Amino acid sequence: MANTVQAKKRARQAEIHRQRNVAFRSQMRTAIKKVLKAAQDKDTAGGQVAFREASSVIDRGISRGLVHRNTAARYKSRLNARLHRASVG
Repeated sequence: MANTVQAKKRARQAEIHRQRNVAFRSQMRTAIKKVLKAAQDKDTAGGQVAFREASSVIDRGISRGLVHRNTAARYKSRLNARLHRASVG
């Protein structure tokens, strides 16, 4: 348990940041699932819209420090490949 005033404040801030990160990570996962669902349903137009939204959310995750840039690039690459496979056949 924090004893000093500074440590108590840092604990409060850490909890606020943790909650914000959890919420954003959930938003990112939901965006990814929308793309996967569109690919599974072979919905090309909806998939492209969902992919653009997911890319934006993933990129915001990079700037917030939630995901590494290489991890984000891997997510986007795999989502795009999944959409491409679904549209081709």
